[in-house]
Amino acid sequence: MKKRILRIVLIAIGVLGLIWFLTPFAVGRIMNLGNGTGAVIMALIIAYGAFMPKINQAIKKLYAKKIGKVILTGILIIVVAVISLAGVETAFMIKAAAAKPSENATVVVLGCRAYGSRPSIMLASRLDAAYEYLTEHPDAICIVSGGQGPDESMPEAECMYLYLTEKGIAPERIYQENRSTSTRENLLFSQEIIEAVGLNPEIAIVTNEYHEYRAGMVADALEMEYSAVPARTPLWLFPTYYIRELYGIIYEWVL
Repeated sequence: MKKRILRIVLIAIGVLGLIWFLTPFAVGRIMNLGNGTGAVIMALIIAYGAFMPKINQAIKKLYAKKIGKVILTGILIIVVAVISLAGVETAFMIKAAAAKPSENATVVVLGCRAYGSRPSIMLASRLDAAYEYLTEHPDAICIVSGGQGPDESMPEAECMYLYLTEKGIAPERIYQENRSTSTRENLLFSQEIIEAVGLNPEIAIVTNEYHEYRAGMVADALEMEYSAVPARTPLWLFPTYYIRELYGIIYEWVL
């Protein structure tokens, strides 16, 4: 009876998780390493719940053999290592997102997908966070950073500029950096504007909470003094981008 309940629970968790990871694709055609990985994990949980007796029996038979013990031990070590690594990365993410900005830092808003003059959900969340900081710090200056992708009708920086000015931020408080195509270029080109115009070299990086750590790593490499103004990611999108960010951090570590 207990095993049956466990199987039902696992299948339920897998189905709900699968829906959670596939919703971004169904709603916004968002498909990346994040929800791809999540969907695979949830599918495996469903399969295990559905075929638990057969799978457990197969594992016992395999473990009875010497080579089987080696294989299963290796798999267990890999799983533990992956979970531990994800835990370490998550701790770094949380710490980075908690770095409070100083008064009147130069706000650097990192670009994200835009649909013409309309920001995507993720970009709008960043702009709303920037707006809140700029409203609370009326002397702060902002740099909106983002180039124009092949499927975008205007640079992301222009879209961000329009969004903030329409919400009431004075145009003279906003500089546009419209050449960048990556986080590294976002910060590098923004640094050039800061030096050319003579803005406060201490920056407040505005990006989604999961991305603050990796953005900070880039800022460190550029020898920039930085803090965080994290934007909240909608819950239905968070798992997808969180898992993708785990890959991104590993890439940044080994780059």
